Amino acid sequence: MSSKPMTPMFAQDSLPDAVKVPAGNRVALETVGMGYITYECRDKANAPGVTERVFVGPNAVLTDRSGKQVGKYYGLPATWKSMDSSKLTATQLAVAPAGMGNIPYHLVKANPAMGSGMMTGVTHIQRVAIKGGVAPATACTMASKGSKEIVKYQADYIFWKAM
Repeated sequence: MSSKPMTPMFAQDSLPDAVKVPAGNRVALETVGMGYITYECRDKANAPGVTERVFVGPNAVLTDRSGKQVGKYYGLPATWKSMDSSKLTATQLAVAPAGMGNIPYHLVKANPAMGSGMMTGVTHIQRVAIKGGVAPATACTMASKGSKEIVKYQADYIFWKAM
């Protein structure tokens, strides 16, 4: 029997069921994302003369738990790219409220990685431990159409692989 301590799995007990990763997966990497989300004042779809703040995309640095940069998270479609240049996009499976003033918890199913490296074999990504990131409460009117607002946020991104 090995004397090496077992690495505990990321605790999902406190998360809403909708954003829990399916059984048969294990934590491959825990990261902290710190950065910004951009929102733009645009015409509301199918509502002439009505404007709304629209999510344009994130731009965050991903670090490991010791603070070393391991990648970045950016763009639309949302892309996670590691320092070894492997990257992936994903398909949203579920969101759940993460508290007042915070963007929601998020569970996505990873598309196959591009390139080989850290992102190879990732099956799911969870966004948890969220601080901030919601669209600003500033007015979005016809007069301010096209204006952008940048909001600071932080979240943990947990990468999972099949066991």
